[in-house]
Amino acid sequence: MPDRLKKIKLRAQRRKKRSKKRLFGTAERPRLVVYKSLRQTYGQFVDDASQKTITGVSSLNPALREGLKPGMRKLEIAKVVGAYLAQIAKERGIERVVFDRNGNAYRGRVKALAEAARGGGLQF
Repeated sequence: MPDRLKKIKLRAQRRKKRSKKRLFGTAERPRLVVYKSLRQTYGQFVDDASQKTITGVSSLNPALREGLKPGMRKLEIAKVVGAYLAQIAKERGIERVVFDRNGNAYRGRVKALAEAARGGGLQF
């Protein structure tokens, strides 16, 4: 791997570590982790105290795929995922969360997912 790519990966790891050291999820206030790949957007609730994933949603979720239209932009899909996350959180009695952007900048898909989750009733 060229030095340039190693430096990019190392910087990403540092950003992720820096944001993670202050975040901790509990059963009452789980951590909402956002992950984005090149094509998909994922979000999950994690209880760090018991080291368990409570639930997770992705843009590949069959229940969510029905509502997506062909040709939707990734930003719009992230909004749908955020709203669905908020809906699932309400069903499970989760009202407050700790937002973990997973080292990503708070813009684009990460911001869209967060705002849609807030619009659905989650408090960060």
